[in-house]
Amino acid sequence: MAQDIARIGHSTNLVGIPTGLLASAAFNEHPLPLHISGVREANYGLFDALKKAEDVHTAAEIFQEYMYVLFGLNGEPRAGQQDAGPRRFRSSYLKLLSGWGFDSNNPQGAVLKGWVESRFGLFPTFHKEPLTRFNSPAWITYIEEKMSSRFHNNSINLQLDLLYEFCQWAIARFGLPGRRHVTLYRGENRFDEQRQIGPRDGRWLTVRLNNLVSFTSNRETACEFGDFILEVQVPVVKILFFNNLLPRHPLKGEWEYLVIGGEYRVKASYY
Repeated sequence: MAQDIARIGHSTNLVGIPTGLLASAAFNEHPLPLHISGVREANYGLFDALKKAEDVHTAAEIFQEYMYVLFGLNGEPRAGQQDAGPRRFRSSYLKLLSGWGFDSNNPQGAVLKGWVESRFGLFPTFHKEPLTRFNSPAWITYIEEKMSSRFHNNSINLQLDLLYEFCQWAIARFGLPGRRHVTLYRGENRFDEQRQIGPRDGRWLTVRLNNLVSFTSNRETACEFGDFILEVQVPVVKILFFNNLLPRHPLKGEWEYLVIGGEYRVKASYY
């Protein structure tokens, strides 16, 4: 493997579209359907049950109950259940979301970025510091944290596969039917996590976003995180999670979206 990490990602992924195309600004402007291979087929019972849901809240309850039973998530909140005291730690998608909300550069963030790398083929560009070489201390730290046994157990990648596929199902059924993009915002003070890869054209520039990035649907909220505001047309097929997807989750309050990265044409402005 070449030492230079300038290339966008692996030659293979689990979504059936070449990684170079998937990462490109052209794909993000003209997206194709994306599905993680075999996930819906292997979990037919879940998606069959979801067909009966009449609203996103009911669908979310079905999804979270399925996750609770399949992965033994005894430590996670469950409708109508009282706290039964200490339980053995099991890694879960909700714990990863909670950790990401606190700091996207902690071990939970590394596991999430590692999931994107393994499923979509995209290398991260930043974890604690810029990732520029495979043999750098920063890259080694990322590898160690993404494979941490504390968070990388209990079939965590499959949990995230199901979260992505449920998110895409919910968008198609209840969220954004017929829409290919959603306008999202991100506040920045420095371009540590993102890389500008093309010349600026007025307010427009092309950037390579980290392989997983937080956005918000509320511009005022984005302004709380930086004076430099990126406005992006995000293809809905690259949304892993959004604020209203689940009734109980740790990212409430910031209208947050978790978005698969790559090269995006963005509109930049100062607050």
